[in-house]
Amino acid sequence: MNDTLYNDAILKLATDNPIDERLIDPQGTSERRSPICGSRVTVDVNLGPDGRVSEAGMLVRACALGQASSSLLAANVIGRTPAELAAARDALTAWLAREGELPDWPGLDVLTPALGYHARHASIRLAFEAAAEAAERAQDPTKGD
Repeated sequence: MNDTLYNDAILKLATDNPIDERLIDPQGTSERRSPICGSRVTVDVNLGPDGRVSEAGMLVRACALGQASSSLLAANVIGRTPAELAAARDALTAWLAREGELPDWPGLDVLTPALGYHARHASIRLAFEAAAEAAERAQDPTKGD
């Protein structure tokens, strides 16, 4: 294991996901999988009357980086709009590709050591991709068809 990549902060996040159960009857759900490493993240969301995420559920079966990224998403997903989640997903993708600035999402800077490990990027993006898609489906249920 590379100590620079798998530092204490990433390993702590990997074990501290504040959302560790799925929702029973979510308005929107999405599962994403990384074909490179097999990591898999499922995100469920419910939107409140204001269109913001009011509840979230997750099932994370991922490497330490995917787990850490999922924890960062989970800690800050409540209260976000589908548009904000899509923007975070897109900003994370751009940042990992070194085509954008560090996304405005609390804690993502801990993943900076992974920038040079392209094969790990898909796992890092999983939770953000699944959350954005789940929120979009919750907003427009026909999107899941």
